Amino acid sequence: MAEVASNAELLEWPKKDKRRLLHVVYRVGDLDRTIKFYTECFGMKLLRKRDVPEEKYSNAFLGFGPEQTNFVVELTYNYGVTSYDIGTGFGHFAIASQDVYKLVEDIRAKGGVITREPGPVKGGTTVIAFVKDPDGYIFELIQRGPTPEPLCQVMLRVGDLDRSIQFYEKALGMKLLRRIDNPQYKYTLAMIGYADEYETTVLELTYNYDVTEYSKGNAYAQVAIGTDDVYKSAEVVSLVTQELGGKITRPPGPLPGINTKITSFLDPDGWKTVLVDNEDFLKELQKEE
Repeated sequence: MAEVASNAELLEWPKKDKRRLLHVVYRVGDLDRTIKFYTECFGMKLLRKRDVPEEKYSNAFLGFGPEQTNFVVELTYNYGVTSYDIGTGFGHFAIASQDVYKLVEDIRAKGGVITREPGPVKGGTTVIAFVKDPDGYIFELIQRGPTPEPLCQVMLRVGDLDRSIQFYEKALGMKLLRRIDNPQYKYTLAMIGYADEYETTVLELTYNYDVTEYSKGNAYAQVAIGTDDVYKSAEVVSLVTQELGGKITRPPGPLPGINTKITSFLDPDGWKTVLVDNEDFLKELQKEE
């Protein structure tokens, strides 16, 4: 009984923890080309860049506000690798804009590829559009009022929506914000996150009827989430994976060279998440400055 009680207590931890989606990591074939596209077409700011020649890679961090408060993209360029396979599982990123029509015209004028013209969503009123970046990543543009976080969604496809919702609620302390079933187009989706989706970044998990598996490719890497205790958080994840699937891929501890404490794991579909110590993350940013 004592173990059951301590497990129950442990599972409360993610709800009490100070959590925030920090960044999403993915690979690109030409760092400068992507930086140019994101700054000129989307209006993102280049926040920092680092080159790690001994490991043969470079990173660039871009977003709509400082990393201390905003969700950002972390682009990885591996020396000599010019293209990647995005796979069928990754869906899109989303950017909220007050005028999607104008944004699309600007992107078109700069040579961007529009994969869906702006207009109301099927069966609804929200104006959306889709554009493709130079590496083939899709960005959904969503018309919304002013928001503190324009970089508002990461969409991933999953094979069992209920299992995924349970996993992210239990292992990561996220809340199910909204669930939309669309039998006409044979899909169901769930918006999950730590706060209202109009104020913060959320994960959009999509289940397509009868599709249980997707190829991951080698382009999209992971999302990073802040925590006050990577050790306790890893214990929770470990407990939840026993019930729902997934696995810890890096036990909690400091990263060599940087000393930032992290742990990483795969969800039941194989999507990777990294949990990063909040204080260490802020120290790392101060060092970079």
